[in-house]
Amino acid sequence: MASMRGFRKVEDIKLSEGMSVDALINAYSASGGFTAKKLAVAVDILSDMLSDEASVNFLSFPACIISTGTRGVIKELVKRRLFDVVVTTCGTLDHDLARVWKDYYHGDFMMDDSDLAEKGVNRLGNILIPNECYGEILEEKLQPIFEKIFSEGHDNPSGIELVREVGKHIMDESSIIYWCAKNEIPVVVPGFFDGAFGSQAFFFSQGRDFNVDLLADQKFMSDHVFGAKCTGALMVGGGISKHHTIWWNQFAGGLDRVVYLTSAPEWDGSLSGARIREAVSWGKVKRKARYVTVEGDATINLPLIVAGTLKNLK
Repeated sequence: MASMRGFRKVEDIKLSEGMSVDALINAYSASGGFTAKKLAVAVDILSDMLSDEASVNFLSFPACIISTGTRGVIKELVKRRLFDVVVTTCGTLDHDLARVWKDYYHGDFMMDDSDLAEKGVNRLGNILIPNECYGEILEEKLQPIFEKIFSEGHDNPSGIELVREVGKHIMDESSIIYWCAKNEIPVVVPGFFDGAFGSQAFFFSQGRDFNVDLLADQKFMSDHVFGAKCTGALMVGGGISKHHTIWWNQFAGGLDRVVYLTSAPEWDGSLSGARIREAVSWGKVKRKARYVTVEGDATINLPLIVAGTLKNLK
């Protein structure tokens, strides 16, 4: 018989009534089951990353999950000041703010989109967003806030500064932007004008000497990676938020610890589908880094990973 010395044996998951998330994560680790084991590894890496006071840690994610209840998981991470920098998309600002003032609703992937359009309802996956709960409310609320910020002397803010100043005007503890402003966590939005928030900033600039200095955001990223002893990232989904995170970390010699969640396939060559091992070839992740790619729906996996990590950090 071949020697299996050094290899862990596969153990069955033993379910019990009232089983804690922490106990389930430990069972995943011992079970050896495909993505379940990766989820347990993610908790271990993330716990190690967030416990390292020398590590500059990035949190990146796309807008879509902020339309769902997973927004509350992201909110908890910034409320607890577990990350140093947030990198996301303009749509995150849109959904986070819109949900401060209006509600989103449950729908279904198979609903009649022509019928929804006629009724003035937008569908995001299985989430329903009436017109008055998105573009209309954002215009109504953001223009007066921009006017106040402008009158206070912020006529050439960086993107980070503008988001922070808006966050100071959002007196709602369910908001990600509120907590980032309160805890002085910078929010970097590389695709700043790719959404309603950026469009409203553009509309506000018409006829005023008002500009958003996006190069200042790049200076901020530069300052945070050059000379960093080590860096880490929890990246949910791909696209511009993921790439902006790994792009800047190549100048720190690459990320030291990475947890990446994706539902995209690898075979189409997309950045969203690219596993973290591919970033090693670009020098965006160190060759000796600790990393894991967890496949699956982030609205399922992220709450489990974060719950397990919070238990470890306690």
